[in-house]
Amino acid sequence: MNDLFWLDTGTGRPLVLLHGGFLDHHMWDDQIPAFASRYRVIAPDARGHGRSANAAAPYRLTDDLAALLRELNTGPAILVGVSMGASLAVDTALEHPDLVSAVVITGAGTSEPYFTDPWTTQTMTTWHSAMAAGDLDASIEAFTLLAVGPYRTIDDLAPDTVNRLRHMARGTMSKHAVGEPSHLIPVHDTWNRLTEIKVPVLAINGSIDSPDHIGMAERLTGAVANGRTFSIAGTAHYPNMERPDTYNKLLEDFLHTLP
Repeated sequence: MNDLFWLDTGTGRPLVLLHGGFLDHHMWDDQIPAFASRYRVIAPDARGHGRSANAAAPYRLTDDLAALLRELNTGPAILVGVSMGASLAVDTALEHPDLVSAVVITGAGTSEPYFTDPWTTQTMTTWHSAMAAGDLDASIEAFTLLAVGPYRTIDDLAPDTVNRLRHMARGTMSKHAVGEPSHLIPVHDTWNRLTEIKVPVLAINGSIDSPDHIGMAERLTGAVANGRTFSIAGTAHYPNMERPDTYNKLLEDFLHTLP
């Protein structure tokens, strides 16, 4: 795992924090110190993100994570993920259930997302078009709009949050060239397999995230044996960054319910 970066701090039950796509482990800067006094907090950068190397051969994100957790000898861990990190947590509960004791997700369902909301599809199209054209600034701008959600403008998001998102996105996006192969192998048939997930699942959604993201998370928690959903008012795709105190309290309360 020398080509991947991760943070490993604190002692106790393993709590693995999985960042969103095109971001890195710094999106958890408000959670890592808050939980490291009571948990072993592990926060990796996914392959091709942050300080981790780009892919040079076919890979699956879930297998990368499983290999890391086995190398670190965590045993079953609590996986907490936002967006891409949430789908990675769900994939790992399906593909490597021995490594997962609970799942917490935000703004995602599985690694097979679907988008039908007009605002979301238009914003995604703008973002992907900018990436395909190699326009880094426009890519970052469109990506940041996904954090704002369909009901606000960029000025409604705290400047510090905007700056953090843009800094992380620039760092990861600038690692990649237009037209480079992704090498990413998807996990298939995830939605039809959700009943295989037996561990507790919590969704913490931003109340003004896009309807698609909220809907996928609620579909997941409704399909598993032990699922529940909460929302944080006035936040969108990254509630852990917008209202960290509220997010941390909801997460802590859930952790206290685990056997």
